Amino acid sequence: MSVNVEIKPESVFVVSGGAKGITAKCIVNLAQKYPCRFIILGRSELINNEPEFAKECFDEPSLKKRIMDYLISRSEKPTPIRLQDLYKQIVGNREIKQTLSDVRATGSKVAYLNVDVTDTLDLHQKISVCVERMGKVTGIIHGAGNLADKLIEKKTEHDFEKVYNAKVKGLENLLSCVNSSELEYLVLFSSVSGFYGNIGQSDYAIANEILNKSAHLVKQKYPSCHVVAINWGAWDSGMVTPQLKKEFTKRGIDIIPIKVGTQMLVNELQAQHNDTTQLIIGSPTIPPSAFIGTELKKYTIRRQLKLSANPFLHDHVIAGNPVLPATCAVSWISDTCEKIYPGHKAFSCREFKVLKGITFNETLASEYFLDLQEIAKSADKHEVKFQGKIWSKNPQGKPIYHFSANIILLRDIPPAPIYQRLNLSLDNIITLTGKDFYQKGVSSLFHGPSFQQIKRVINIDQTKITTECFWQEISKQQQGQFPAYWINGFTTDLSTHGLWLWLSYFHQQICLPGGLSRYEQFEQIPDHTNFYVSCEITSKTVTGVSADFYIHDEKGKLYSQILGAKGIIFPAKLMAMKQE
Repeated sequence: MSVNVEIKPESVFVVSGGAKGITAKCIVNLAQKYPCRFIILGRSELINNEPEFAKECFDEPSLKKRIMDYLISRSEKPTPIRLQDLYKQIVGNREIKQTLSDVRATGSKVAYLNVDVTDTLDLHQKISVCVERMGKVTGIIHGAGNLADKLIEKKTEHDFEKVYNAKVKGLENLLSCVNSSELEYLVLFSSVSGFYGNIGQSDYAIANEILNKSAHLVKQKYPSCHVVAINWGAWDSGMVTPQLKKEFTKRGIDIIPIKVGTQMLVNELQAQHNDTTQLIIGSPTIPPSAFIGTELKKYTIRRQLKLSANPFLHDHVIAGNPVLPATCAVSWISDTCEKIYPGHKAFSCREFKVLKGITFNETLASEYFLDLQEIAKSADKHEVKFQGKIWSKNPQGKPIYHFSANIILLRDIPPAPIYQRLNLSLDNIITLTGKDFYQKGVSSLFHGPSFQQIKRVINIDQTKITTECFWQEISKQQQGQFPAYWINGFTTDLSTHGLWLWLSYFHQQICLPGGLSRYEQFEQIPDHTNFYVSCEITSKTVTGVSADFYIHDEKGKLYSQILGAKGIIFPAKLMAMKQE
């Protein structure tokens, strides 16, 4: 059982990488809240007397001009590399001094040690000497780190060692300098790259994930110690240029404001958070758009389906058997296409057909295949078109085709249009609400709780029905092998329920999906928020019905649209007989 600890004036923190950058800003904010004692470690040598030529010069172009003149005066060639090295040395030295001054201004005591945390012997010697005048170490904040971002096939052993050692070897060395049983705080600056992964950062992701796991191990062994690995996202610092911010915005990555992030560290070290061992602050690092190329490729993806792995299927039972919703087949195909080209989304599904469907009974195959054939692609338009088929084999080894569809991936989804025939005027013709639409008889909707989300029928006539819907997201465990991503098979299924109600009201019939001509998605259909479906019936025959569905908000902005949807009239009496 953990014991709450508090930062006291006599608390002593060893901080790696704490003299510059984000770690330094965090330490200053921490010192303002808890004035105590800090031993700050850094690889940069602290120069007390700044060169004369640099004094009182803070503008970057002017300072670089002075550095150039200085090098020339020494008969040294002012190469760009040499110029930049001297500039970074001067600016870095100033930042160290400013950090130390800001920490002292809080009333805290601070010492700076010029040491590399990967140098075991030097680290031990310098910390031992410092402890004699600062007191025993009660806390460690490990913020040191290196980057060597490259695609994995271009990384060298030196790149890996440089990145890995700063994080992992550095932590080992810091822990070896203290009595772990007396340690009150261990704060590890990890990264969302360790949790989510990130292109070009395999070594950085490995190192940070080791920090995450180390935090859990230390907490298990020393439960009274306040241990936390903070998985930081991208900070709004000098490293994030305006151009990079635009790219982050495009990829849906949030930037952590400095004031907000540093306060999060302070909050996390409060006693009530003692049991939080890993904290994620930031968005997943969504990869940039994948390279498209020109070659049209083929893929075959295999998977096994199990009823036990998909609890939601118990809420989609037809004639006594759990049946895979056709909309989940659409998401199965589209999600797979998106995984092949990260950074792209399925904008459109064309010519979707239900061929045999998939029933979870004795006919369930031991394995299913998804064949994907690229039929067209354009690097300029960032567009890829797939032809997809889901199939299995019967006991004799012959193929059985279940679903087929053409998928169009785009990097940039078009803006959402407005549904022009919006009508949300309530006519009170159908007064049922909520769950009263479901499982109340042969002609009512058959869906169980996972899909029972129509709130009311707003209006209905011979050619149209408008419904108000609300999807209460079900757990990931319930979603099973068909999780709700960009195209959500659950909300899309819910969006089609209005056609069943229309057919039941005017014709006392029910239908099952047969296919659609075109599905387009502009934005994700929201969960936990009301949305509306305007279903326009385009034809009705003895054996089938066709309709267009427009899924939109209260102002008519479209989330998605299903055009040319076809329903097959299903004898209600036959369903009733099979369910008895």
